Amino acid sequence: MTSNVPPRAAARTWLSVFLAANVVLVTVFFFAGGVSDRPLISAGRLAGLYAAQAMAFQLLLVARLPWLDRRLGMDRLTSLHRWTGFGLLWLLVAHVVFVVFGYAGLENHNPADEIIVLANTLEGILRAIVAFVLILVVGAASARFARRRMAYETWHFVHLYAYAAVLLAFTHQVAVGQSFAGSVLARTYWWTLWLGAGAAVLAGRVVLPLWRNVRHQFRVVAVVPESADTVSVYISGRDLDLLPARAGQFFLWRFLTRDRWWQANPFSLSAAPDGQTLRLTAKAVGESSAKLRTLPVGTRVFAEGPYGAFTTLHQQLPNALLIAGGVGIAPIRALLEDIAGHVVVLYRIRTPDDAVLLPELQEIAKARGAIVYVLSGPSDLRGAHGPVLGPESLYALVPDIAERDVFVCGPPGMTAAVLRSVRELGVPGPRVHAERFSLAA
Repeated sequence: MTSNVPPRAAARTWLSVFLAANVVLVTVFFFAGGVSDRPLISAGRLAGLYAAQAMAFQLLLVARLPWLDRRLGMDRLTSLHRWTGFGLLWLLVAHVVFVVFGYAGLENHNPADEIIVLANTLEGILRAIVAFVLILVVGAASARFARRRMAYETWHFVHLYAYAAVLLAFTHQVAVGQSFAGSVLARTYWWTLWLGAGAAVLAGRVVLPLWRNVRHQFRVVAVVPESADTVSVYISGRDLDLLPARAGQFFLWRFLTRDRWWQANPFSLSAAPDGQTLRLTAKAVGESSAKLRTLPVGTRVFAEGPYGAFTTLHQQLPNALLIAGGVGIAPIRALLEDIAGHVVVLYRIRTPDDAVLLPELQEIAKARGAIVYVLSGPSDLRGAHGPVLGPESLYALVPDIAERDVFVCGPPGMTAAVLRSVRELGVPGPRVHAERFSLAA
């Protein structure tokens, strides 16, 4: 249960205030340092400062800081990162276009010639051009049509160029930025912002995962088939009772065998952490997850996490409705062990053979007085009250749905349908908690 301010709202407010305060500071420093008599040049410089600020904010969003991640979740942080990235791209375009055209007009050059002149006469301009090109490459790789055609590892490798772009952009700002030359206060601000953002990434992406893995020494202790295409992997280690993992969260798992040590896959915990073992359950939807069935017992594991806001931290009301689709049952089954109050579980499957973990689910439900409904059939299945996950059907199964928190995890289509239904039934957005299937399972 939560305090008066929901954790998600508190995190969003903190981020908004942080960003707004920094925008105000940058604007004040810019005008205090003096503006050009050429409006295009001034607009371009200001756009460049906002772009630098957006880069630092991007680093904060991808740093995987536990406080933010537990409140917003990696899927929401990734979405914020994506939209901030597109904003950054347009700010950089504005910076380049306005500055180049402004100086070209001042010196009576055409824009193409002016780029060459600036690169040859001003320190740091060539680094800025390379940084801009790298940002364009990363932006293109982030477009939906490109992302869907890339392996995760390829997409991740391309994104590493963004760190090179950040470093080049920073050195460009140091070399020619008026904020650095203008005042000690402005220089102190920018150094603090950049170093703080870099430290956040280093701490969240490198130091914390390394420290946790050295401390806990994760190893595979059992591999248990759950169905023809689904398997559970049990992982043990040292002092797991000190690992801050909660039911509903996931890890990025690297199984350190010769042929897969370089692959990191996100799988949810399918049982609440008990201080002795962690369990993930995955369906063979690709080559990587299919190989889990043949993992040797004793395999060393490098785990990054726990991640995700799909936890009881966000429960606001005494009772809850849990809705799972397919292997999205993994975090839902874990949540059932941990969540408070009276619980109803809806488990959407295509065929009875797809109902993995159902006996465990029913056993937990019986012990705690919960209700489990298994809804099987094709995706367009309709019952007496319309689509099986439509608003009428949900209301027929759970008449008090508006007085419950709703947790949803499943394939994107199913999740979207459920979110539409619960909105129609009047469940407020802050009481609807959805984990993106691509991250959760």
